[in-house]
Amino acid sequence: MEKRDYYEVLGVDKNASADEIKRAFRKLAKKYHPDVCKEPDAEEKFKEVQEAYAVLSDENRRKQYDQFGHAAFSNGSGAAGGYDFSGFDFSDIFDNLFGSSFGFGSSFGGGSRTNRATRGSDRLMRMKLSFEEAVYGCKEDINLDVVENCSDCDGKGGTGEQTCENCHGSGTITTQQNTMFGSFLSKTTCPTCKGKGVTYKHTCSTCKGKGKIKRNKTITVTIPSGVDNGDRLRIPGKGSAGSNGGANGDLYLEFVVEEHDYYIRNDDDIYLEVPLTIAEAALGCKKEIPTLDGNVRLTIPAGTNDGDKHRIKGRGVNNEHDRHKGDMYAVMKIVMPKKLSREQKQLFEKLNKTDLKNSTIDKFDKFTKNNH
Repeated sequence: MEKRDYYEVLGVDKNASADEIKRAFRKLAKKYHPDVCKEPDAEEKFKEVQEAYAVLSDENRRKQYDQFGHAAFSNGSGAAGGYDFSGFDFSDIFDNLFGSSFGFGSSFGGGSRTNRATRGSDRLMRMKLSFEEAVYGCKEDINLDVVENCSDCDGKGGTGEQTCENCHGSGTITTQQNTMFGSFLSKTTCPTCKGKGVTYKHTCSTCKGKGKIKRNKTITVTIPSGVDNGDRLRIPGKGSAGSNGGANGDLYLEFVVEEHDYYIRNDDDIYLEVPLTIAEAALGCKKEIPTLDGNVRLTIPAGTNDGDKHRIKGRGVNNEHDRHKGDMYAVMKIVMPKKLSREQKQLFEKLNKTDLKNSTIDKFDKFTKNNH
């Protein structure tokens, strides 16, 4: 069968740069690699792509090919122009192009046993809490699908452990592939032990050889006082299952806290609007203030303005995690009456005839008069 033009094989122009050739090879090597491509002629196409790249990626070989075509490399056993291609190592090409993350490294000499214990990934679950549950703490039951080590086989998947006869404990199988450039070794994961290097005389019937059992459980979680919106609580070992005896990941609960009808939270401080009548603000009064720890009696001084704040020390959120307790701030809110009785209206009219001005009003009146 007549060989195809190497540029045609890689799908590049004859004036293609080295980077363009490398990109074309990367794309085609991934496409036709026998481990992933199920086409009947995938292996032949893969070898064809390798062969084309081996020539066109080398400046001197490419010059010879451009001048003489395939005849440049038809000298007996593959030697031409002083170059000997036997034993050409494609692992260097793939290591340089794809690195260890490509996933086919084991096919080019970089294989290793895959029975190393690996920790499972963490999981995130959101939990809604009322304002009170977040502030005071609580206990919550959550339902989870928990993956645990099988107790019947201690998480191994079987009993009677023995060295894999197919790979002799290495976890990989080495095969030899022959190309026009010589032969090279290819390592693949052992299909018998799935890369573990060991097999078992008896497969565990409980976990079917997986070593893990999924169980639905209800666990009780203690929520400490003072958690806030977006805070997370770590629950060890309740995440995704590890592999090869590795530990489970952790579960993280992220809290979504409902707002309160009256309290406004800012970190560990609590703000509360306290409504006052005009008379209470003008004359002063005593008000019962509902705090997180019960009511306190607060003295409101005469002449209180809208927005005035009174700090009540230590009556905020008791944060167990930070070992800190916030304060409460009572914010005065003067509520204007929308309707007045005849008697109330007469009283306000009498009051209006008196001198109610203060320095702030005097300054504003003066500014108004001068603003023309």
